Amino acid sequence: MKTKWLGKIWPALLWSILIFILLIIPGKEMPAGPEIPSFDKIIHMFLFGIQVWLWCIYFKHGEKFSNRLGIFFLIFLLSCLYGIGMEYVQKYFVANRAFELGDIMADIAGSAIGLLLALKFK
Repeated sequence: MKTKWLGKIWPALLWSILIFILLIIPGKEMPAGPEIPSFDKIIHMFLFGIQVWLWCIYFKHGEKFSNRLGIFFLIFLLSCLYGIGMEYVQKYFVANRAFELGDIMADIAGSAIGLLLALKFK
């Protein structure tokens, strides 16, 4: 049952929208996180890893494409670009948020982990 639900577009689409919403919250409205070193980087890795995994699951369940490896890699690249783009959105359009190269690296690492998980578990 879970697999059938995950094979739909809605989980992936809603997760991508959730990432957007979380990343445009003004800095002053962000709750204080736990005192864990690099906690925000862990959150970025989690968000983008789940995003890639969900999109790969969606395309894995459909008979839309014969070259799934190529599609998975494209999903990975688009997720990385999404993370980079969101850092620029934070820099120029969101109050009290800043551009952080570390966040971009965490987004890319999370996207890579999501890709590897999608490839490993068929």
